[in-house]
Amino acid sequence: MCAYKIKNSGFELNGAKAMTTDEVRQLLDENLTLPVPKAGEVLGLKRNQAYACAKTGDIEVLKFGRLKKVSTAWLKAKLGL
Repeated sequence: MCAYKIKNSGFELNGAKAMTTDEVRQLLDENLTLPVPKAGEVLGLKRNQAYACAKTGDIEVLKFGRLKKVSTAWLKAKLGL
């Protein structure tokens, strides 16, 4: 299960510091899609956790053959940005 929460100082998962809110907004505004590991980083997940969440459907992915990407529109909606 991919549980994450938004804190005033940035995004966290299990107390581990991730990206600041401004960094996340800039990243999501500059890109239409992100690789699964980068989307996981935005959510405060490690690489393997991000792929596990993508596999279970907790992170919505777009598949292009073997390539998997996460829509920044989906991330913005999930994070309320």
